[in-house]
Amino acid sequence: MKNIVFTFLFFTTLVQIGFAQRELVHAKPSALGFDEAYINQKVDSIMQMGIDSLAFPGAQVLVVKNDTVIFHKAYGYHTYDKKQAVALNDLYDLASVTKITGPLPALMKLVDEGKLDLDKPFSNYWKPWRHRKDKKDLTLREILAHQAGLVPYIVFLNEVIKENGKVKRRFVHESTNKRFQGQAYDRIYINDRFERKMNRIINRSEVSDDKKYLYSGLTFLIYPRLIEQITGTDYQTYLEENFYKPIGAKTLGYLPSQKNFDNDIVPTEVDSLFRKSLVKGWVHDENAALKGGISGNAGLFATADDLAKLMLLYQHYGNVNGKQLISTETVKEFTKVQYPENENRRGLGFDKPLLNNSELPLGEAYPSPLVSPESFGHSGFTGTFVWADPINKITYIFLSNRVYPSRDHQKLYGLHIREALQDVFYRAEQSDHK
Repeated sequence: MKNIVFTFLFFTTLVQIGFAQRELVHAKPSALGFDEAYINQKVDSIMQMGIDSLAFPGAQVLVVKNDTVIFHKAYGYHTYDKKQAVALNDLYDLASVTKITGPLPALMKLVDEGKLDLDKPFSNYWKPWRHRKDKKDLTLREILAHQAGLVPYIVFLNEVIKENGKVKRRFVHESTNKRFQGQAYDRIYINDRFERKMNRIINRSEVSDDKKYLYSGLTFLIYPRLIEQITGTDYQTYLEENFYKPIGAKTLGYLPSQKNFDNDIVPTEVDSLFRKSLVKGWVHDENAALKGGISGNAGLFATADDLAKLMLLYQHYGNVNGKQLISTETVKEFTKVQYPENENRRGLGFDKPLLNNSELPLGEAYPSPLVSPESFGHSGFTGTFVWADPINKITYIFLSNRVYPSRDHQKLYGLHIREALQDVFYRAEQSDHK
């Protein structure tokens, strides 16, 4: 009787906290028809090659078939001194994977509710653009598909750092007060007015007349504020209440250093320019850091498990445990190629396979040539990669800190490690893979 009462109180507490107790089911690859020996041999070999080549000091791979985790393994260490091994519950800086795990589900829900229209001018919702001749007619569809001609990136750190390398004190302080609330790192606080300055620069940025695929993350910097304006709810609260809690993703969120997680946080880069330290527990991306770590372009942290839960929500077209968090129609619209006639492979916010991907050999294809055309995902600058395939029902998560100790470490790309790992699991399900 005592056990029954304890169990009831335990689950009641979880409901009060708000996070559904959803743990991923695990099984051996062979239980779902995969060649387990082939997977272990190939994945271990590729990961060891990556570590030996200094593509990353450590990483982890998680793969889900249907709703079952068939592989989750950690390799290497947090840093090259080999003092701390990578653990399966480590937290990673997701970098640009934030785009599809932060603002994008919110935008999808707002489209569902008729509060955003993909084909009406974005200036209807972001008022400063009404007065910008080159931006007032751009649609949200064009923007999310990277078809709008927006500038790819603006280095806002140039507005903060003087020529002698010192910070401008009107924007950055070593302690917090009522005007310096946003925190970029230990003893680095950002003037609240700096976000308005960033938005002004984005609003005044140039737009190309040549409407073709050009990846731009600019509007992701302003989506959190837009989402707050439309919903009347704090951005982080909106994400937690509508997405993270219903799927049970406890660690998925911003500013992990300010939370009492037991999880270790994997460091990213040794920043010699701004933070003058090893960046750990704070967002690596400087633009997101200047927004106090809460942005739509970067800033989210998560474990592989929690990231998989969100990707499974997408793989099931917005459904979790029979509840539709985002409509099937909206998820399918966001995850389909929007402008193939312009050789643009992108969905709405989501990355997609190359248009001729299945015809290309591994090493030229992106990602694996065996993924379905309906599959989608995103990569992150820190060395992260997520991909969901609703046709083959395979979700693939790769987490690393390839930017340690410097972003100059580019071998993760040249060696096509993430694509090769993904390819292993598709081939392991086929009878003729050997």
